[in-house]
Amino acid sequence: MLKKGLFLKFSPDIVEKPIVYRLVRDHNLIFNILKATITPGKEGIMILELMGERENLEKGLSFLKDEGVEIQPLGQQVLKNENKCIQCGACTAVCPTGALSVDRVTFKVIYDPDKCTACAFCVAACITKAMEIHIQSEAI
Repeated sequence: MLKKGLFLKFSPDIVEKPIVYRLVRDHNLIFNILKATITPGKEGIMILELMGERENLEKGLSFLKDEGVEIQPLGQQVLKNENKCIQCGACTAVCPTGALSVDRVTFKVIYDPDKCTACAFCVAACITKAMEIHIQSEAI
């Protein structure tokens, strides 16, 4: 069984379709939603892990593309550059998984890469660019 981390973006005209349900029913895939912001009639985003046999994953990804879902692999890793970090905590406010937190004793920003889904929200929030994206080669 293979597992892929994906960032999905839904346009307003498809946001209300039962797309994830169809991945399960039609393509025999297992999913784990890590974060989702879906607003009916507006754009939606979803970060999920998709698991299944290779052939089913390939067919499921083709289905998503055919439906008009924008897909980006989470084949990237976010790293914290300790030399650039000024411990401001701005990254912790936008982290959806709790991978970034402030130690209440030392007031230093703690990064747990095992909790990180590589959504890169922290990269945009970091004023010193201490949060960095490192791309890994992963094909969709």
